[in-house]
Amino acid sequence: MSDPVIRCENLGKSYVLHHDGDRPGYRTLREDLLSLPSRLQAAWRNHGTGEEFWALRKVSFEVRPGEVIGIIGRNGAGKSTLLKILSRITAPSAGGVDLHGRVGSLLEVGTGFHPELTGRENIFLSGAMLGMRRAEVRAHFDAIVAFAEVEQFLDTPCKHYSSGMYTRLGFAVAAHLRTDILLVDEVLAVGDASFQQRCLGKMAEVAGGGRTVLFVSHNLGAIGSLCPRTLWLDHGELHQDGPSREVIERYLADVAGQAGTATTAAAPAGPAWLVSARLAERNGTARQAFSMTEPVRVECEYQVAQAGGYTLSVQVKEFDFSPVVHCTSGDAGFAVPGTTGRHRIAVEVPDMQLYPGRYWLRLALTQTATGRQHDLDRIGFQIEQDFTLCTRPLPRQAGLVYRRAEWTVLSPPSP
Repeated sequence: MSDPVIRCENLGKSYVLHHDGDRPGYRTLREDLLSLPSRLQAAWRNHGTGEEFWALRKVSFEVRPGEVIGIIGRNGAGKSTLLKILSRITAPSAGGVDLHGRVGSLLEVGTGFHPELTGRENIFLSGAMLGMRRAEVRAHFDAIVAFAEVEQFLDTPCKHYSSGMYTRLGFAVAAHLRTDILLVDEVLAVGDASFQQRCLGKMAEVAGGGRTVLFVSHNLGAIGSLCPRTLWLDHGELHQDGPSREVIERYLADVAGQAGTATTAAAPAGPAWLVSARLAERNGTARQAFSMTEPVRVECEYQVAQAGGYTLSVQVKEFDFSPVVHCTSGDAGFAVPGTTGRHRIAVEVPDMQLYPGRYWLRLALTQTATGRQHDLDRIGFQIEQDFTLCTRPLPRQAGLVYRRAEWTVLSPPSP
């Protein structure tokens, strides 16, 4: 087995938070100058007395050459801090990192670019910082410019670029220049759908070329399709490290909270809204798991403030929120009660025969005349194998829907 190109051991990063709530928000220059001596004395007295905050704590993992790893977690979990340490933008407060090879990174918009330099100059500067000769950068220059779509602004200082232009050029530089390790943080959060699709395609190409990739994103579908392995960070600690599907399913279960139910905390402004929804049997018993051949039944309660026509829709989604099944009351010719007041409805989706695994249900109430909609999402449930359909365990990666097929041996063809 090859040696790791990244090794993190008990990695930690802390910051000191100072609280100065008594200071006024705005002051004149005269007030600022007059208060300078007292503020300096206060700063000296309070030196080292701030609150310590650990953005990362005791994070350990190894990455082998050619691995493509996703990094997921809530906002503030430490994902971006980890990539900044790996990019050598900030130093760790504890533990250590061993990195072997050239590192290319795309972190916040504009990271690594000098705002006073033009796009052309920043491309060559980025190559020089990676230890590349000018001729090496020139060999990839046209591909970078074409991917970034900034040819018209190539000789304009980057301080005049939009955030989208910054991101396109930054990703193009990181992906096309010859780095051994590529670190990408939320590239899919900026840019249009076309750019996002090209980014995913390029990262797949980079991964297929044997380079090591660490990819931070809230797009769990992209993580699942690109990354065989995923790290889940939670409150600065490494919560789980393993196969992407397994890690993402556990992360989503944690995010979703209580399975099988969803409620609206406060009545929103609007003509109507869903108050609650829960998965249940016909006798009212709550359910969180169903066999492959059982109907999935959801009961909902909703409030109508403005009488009129309404439709209800149910959507079943895979673990990464990709839609699998969609049903509406309108398609079924069912009239949803739209009089003012509170109503209850149950809907049953029969015999979906989904593969065993975790799924999510979204319920939406739509005003027909205006299209205004209120939904309850991430209602989690489990589909369990029905061994009367198949006696051997069904692998989840085989598909989404299981159907029996009839197999027949035909006579051999005539010679």
